[in-house]
Amino acid sequence: MSGVERLTVVLDASACCAMGRCAATAPEIFDQDPETGIAVLLDATPPPELHESARLCAELCPCEAITVTEG
Repeated sequence: MSGVERLTVVLDASACCAMGRCAATAPEIFDQDPETGIAVLLDATPPPELHESARLCAELCPCEAITVTEG
């Protein structure tokens, strides 16, 4: 655990290229629209146990559509 109490996830759906890495990596935080494949943000302020997954999603996103801020 990182010790960060609050983490905020922002998804720029217009930048999403529908690869699905986020939904596969953190289904508690992201889903995909079944028609377009575009990511859907389910939890913008995930609990601490999901912070590492949120960071990983931002890192893995090939479109840089996910931003994570801490603090």
